[in-house]
Amino acid sequence: METNPKATAILNIRNLSKTYQGAGRTLHVLDNINFTVEAGSTVAIVGPSGSGKTTLLGLSAGLDRSTSGTVELNNISLDGLNEDERAHVRNRYVGFIFQNFQLLPTLTALENVMVPLELRGEKNIRTRSKDLLDKVGLSDRLFHYPAQLSGGEQQRVSLARAFSNDPRILFADEPTGNLDGETSEKVIRLLFDLNREAGTTLIIVTHNTELADRTQRIIRLKGGRIVADEKR
Repeated sequence: METNPKATAILNIRNLSKTYQGAGRTLHVLDNINFTVEAGSTVAIVGPSGSGKTTLLGLSAGLDRSTSGTVELNNISLDGLNEDERAHVRNRYVGFIFQNFQLLPTLTALENVMVPLELRGEKNIRTRSKDLLDKVGLSDRLFHYPAQLSGGEQQRVSLARAFSNDPRILFADEPTGNLDGETSEKVIRLLFDLNREAGTTLIIVTHNTELADRTQRIIRLKGGRIVADEKR
């Protein structure tokens, strides 16, 4: 009996386009994008600056709306949902890691990791958050604020936060973009270790070829179109 590919898919992108109107002209950022991501897989999205990588990530995660086409995340169509409904889907199924960390400056490392769990109304959030910070080697930085942490430490806090709500899919936008080589390697290793342990689907936008090479699949964008889709 054949397996229905949709049954194992966590993300379905169909005929996705994004355009912006401005200064009397139309800017085509994404043009008719199609791909499916299997649950539990690791994917890198690469391409030159301006190729539409971050826009594609934002649309896939429900952070923005497409001009046309469909996004189905965990078998939920995002296109007809309002802002609150999409936020609920993200909080329940999605984790994020950003280039600039996106930590709340007035909260400690521990409190930053606790935020997604508090939003979900879960129990024992302090213990779980401490355990995650221990996994990323920051058990001695629980009560430090972001300004008191190095860039690598801040990104490790964001890693712990991203995995805190047991996401089905994790989106990482240039997660090593602000880090030096040695720190990047440490963050990459932690990212894949945590991901393997949790069985999460991982989609990474990156210029880092070493990071992209660690994934099972590389989707290459150029001029808002997919020019290559390499499964390894």
